[in-house]
Amino acid sequence: MFAKDYQHIPVLLKESIAFLNVKPKGTYVDCNLGSGGHAEKIKAKVIGIDMDQEAINSAKARLKNIACVHDNFRNIKKIVKEPVDGILFDLGLSSYQIDEASRGFSLQNDGPLDMRMDKTQKLTAAHIINNLKQEEMEKIFKEFGEERFSHRIAKAIINKRPFYSTFELKEIVEKAIPTWKKRESVTRIFQSLRIAVNQELASLEIALKDAITLLKPGGRLVVLSYHSLEDRIVKHTLRQAKQAGRLNILTKKPIMASEEEIASNPRARSAKLRAAEFK
Repeated sequence: MFAKDYQHIPVLLKESIAFLNVKPKGTYVDCNLGSGGHAEKIKAKVIGIDMDQEAINSAKARLKNIACVHDNFRNIKKIVKEPVDGILFDLGLSSYQIDEASRGFSLQNDGPLDMRMDKTQKLTAAHIINNLKQEEMEKIFKEFGEERFSHRIAKAIINKRPFYSTFELKEIVEKAIPTWKKRESVTRIFQSLRIAVNQELASLEIALKDAITLLKPGGRLVVLSYHSLEDRIVKHTLRQAKQAGRLNILTKKPIMASEEEIASNPRARSAKLRAAEFK
């Protein structure tokens, strides 16, 4: 994969940078660096973290003023040694990850049941599909996908396994449920597996709480989430920190992408931005 191949259009870019309130001599952390779309607009010192080595390689090739760290943002306290002026989380997948069939995230192109953001880890979606008990799989589908047909889908998977491709999984899900729910259910099952493989929600809870402790007085926290489970964690974490007297919340309601941005980048449609300032 060449750096130019790792394409991604940053979502709510102007709004994110505005809420960070960038100081030219400040230090900022981009917890989901990707190819550096947000980071390159932060005209200050940036520490960029990403689980995906391909993203790190792309950012290094494109941007020279960023300290790139291949790690999970749940380890932010080990990575960032001193208080900083702002921290950004962009929790969405990159366009490259979604479109590249070999990563296993895509609904449109057949590929291996992988779904690892960090390809050095062992756990894959194929392992979950082919090894978990039915009730364990149901729990993943219910908790991380909020899928109403979790029992029916898990049972169908058990009856058909082993299998190892995304299109095989897609076909089994589609056959297991009523016709009018196919697209929505497939999307939710893929989401739930991705969250389970990468431990996304547990990592987010840890990282947000630690990020707040790393902010300087007046430092900003900006978070872009893309589904209700993420947004719920962000909202509750910010609210708890406000009640504890640690944060001022800057967004009474989440900021959404404009119709103009959605027209040029449909993946911005589900994005919600929340921001807060450390007291």
